[in-house]
Amino acid sequence: MSGHSKWATTKHKKAVVDAKRGKMFAKLIKNIEVAARTGGGDPGGNPTLYDAIQKAKKSSVPNDNIDRAVKRGSGAEAGGAEYQTITYEGYGPNGVAVLIECLTDNRNRAAAEVRTALTRNGGTLADPGSVSYLFTRKGVIVVPRNGLTEDDVLLAVLEAGAEEVNDLDDAFEVVCEAGDLVAVRTALQDAKIDYDSAEAQFVPSVEVPLDEEGARKIFRLIDALEDSDDVQNVYANFDVSDEVMEAVG
Repeated sequence: MSGHSKWATTKHKKAVVDAKRGKMFAKLIKNIEVAARTGGGDPGGNPTLYDAIQKAKKSSVPNDNIDRAVKRGSGAEAGGAEYQTITYEGYGPNGVAVLIECLTDNRNRAAAEVRTALTRNGGTLADPGSVSYLFTRKGVIVVPRNGLTEDDVLLAVLEAGAEEVNDLDDAFEVVCEAGDLVAVRTALQDAKIDYDSAEAQFVPSVEVPLDEEGARKIFRLIDALEDSDDVQNVYANFDVSDEVMEAVG
């Protein structure tokens, strides 16, 4: 299993309880607002909104906050910001490729914060297209283990278009084509299998193995990028072994 996926899952669980909860809540709320603005405020007819709401609920965002975000995004309530989606490309330490997705109402601020985080942590901003070819847009669903086996999950999702099921110790990661995400997520629901999140992500096609020092550097860079309110997601094509993961905590 890719060390990157294990790291992302561990980070997701930690984020729910760590001190940055407020910052994470704000990003989840922003996701809901943008999804409602783009596809309307009815989760039944807007799968992206449905998945954004589910992820927020799983991360303990209060229902009132979720409802208000839907209303702001759909125009039912005043006060929604005009967010732009911008993706920056860069290189981190050890030549690791980094894709940075921003949702921002201030393009100049977002660019400045991304550039600063990169340069202060051994990275550089790259031209558009420089690293994006190393990633593929995929649907990724995280399923908590809850007594399930890999076969249980595989059986539920295979006919719906799932490409692989990866064991992440206390969870499973289901990967599919981005266009099959709703079908695969629905198949899990039909099988009465709970899931933590279902969303389109950039998955690396080539990975750079890192030792402990390299892992510490790239984690520092990603933390610095994610500290920006404008940065929504960070994807990087590193791989770390279980031993390195344990050593860096």
